[in-house]
Amino acid sequence: MTVEIVLLAMVALFVGLRLYAVLGRRTGHEQQPVTRPETVPGTEAVTPRADVTPERADSGGRIYEDSAAGGIRAIVAADPSFDVARFLEGAQAAYRMVLEAFWKGDREELAFLTGGEVRASFEKAIEEREAAGQTLDNRLIRIDRAVIEEAELSGGVASIHVRFDADIAAITRNREGEVIAGSLSDAIETHDIWTFRRTLGSDDPNWLLVETDEA
Repeated sequence: MTVEIVLLAMVALFVGLRLYAVLGRRTGHEQQPVTRPETVPGTEAVTPRADVTPERADSGGRIYEDSAAGGIRAIVAADPSFDVARFLEGAQAAYRMVLEAFWKGDREELAFLTGGEVRASFEKAIEEREAAGQTLDNRLIRIDRAVIEEAELSGGVASIHVRFDADIAAITRNREGEVIAGSLSDAIETHDIWTFRRTLGSDDPNWLLVETDEA
């Protein structure tokens, strides 16, 4: 992951919810690659804000690629409560939550949502931004596509790789509030793969963001 990629995508609408609350439980309908239904039963309980409709999966309505099918089946076998459709909706909420926290410089929220090198990279970027007296004034225009590309289970640890294609309007301001980079009038296309990880059966119910890469 490069800090530059992250800096292009800092904004969110959802904060303060545990990933467990938005990264879903299983309802029993995802053994094979599926298309996303118009409404997933029970998603109201895990959508962070009732006035925000979760973005669609990819443009074809696909929730995960064929390459992820084997890993998803393994995760479901180990944790029958896992719901892949709800996970994907929650992953989009998590995408927003993490970006919002970074944008605001909310270290506590980032520590809650991320782990490993990702957390360290976010914190370093925040420190450098604060030292320079800079702030981010960005807008997430939309998530054009969200789809699970890979999934695996190893030693009881589940990893799910989600691709996000989004449009971002980004601005950096100096101490005086003057724009020194970016524009809110021109959106930038971003293509990222985020990896969420959790040890199944652990007392900690949270899925953590542990890796980000450019797609």
